[in-house]
Amino acid sequence: MSTLLEKEIKVNRILTTSVQHARAIEDPARSKIIEILYHRALSADQISSELKKTGYKKALTTVRHHLDILKESGLIEIAKIEESRGAITKFYSTSTKLLGYAAPDDFDSKYSKVIDNTSVKIEKILKSITPKTAKTKKVKGGNSADYSQYLVMEIMNRAMTNIMENSGNDHE
Repeated sequence: MSTLLEKEIKVNRILTTSVQHARAIEDPARSKIIEILYHRALSADQISSELKKTGYKKALTTVRHHLDILKESGLIEIAKIEESRGAITKFYSTSTKLLGYAAPDDFDSKYSKVIDNTSVKIEKILKSITPKTAKTKKVKGGNSADYSQYLVMEIMNRAMTNIMENSGNDHE
């Protein structure tokens, strides 16, 4: 047998999510709901209308089903409950931002130098944090090395979120 193609695959991306979150956003309509609810509180009726504007024509019962799945996964929550003439209306919201993109073909060649330089700086910071977190005792449902890696990813995630959320405020 002869090898026709062999390519070394270098790890350059780590996605961190729970299986429950991944299952919740696997449906495109649920992903769209998260996008719609980001920093906005809307009722099921309002969400249904917003979905229709983006091409997702879902019955209100289906929208409510999607909301239940997202709520159970912890990706959305009830932000407000109103009562009007005996009827209860729930408003949902999220603080989760989904970043979707399509990288251009020349992305690696265009940005490889800045990525490499920045990665070296970030690696130094993370290496100084890792020994502190590696001393963590045995963690329920996993080992301390995995927990340490998760903790470092969570630190990075929160730092990136703060930068992205506050980048629009620089102009004010």
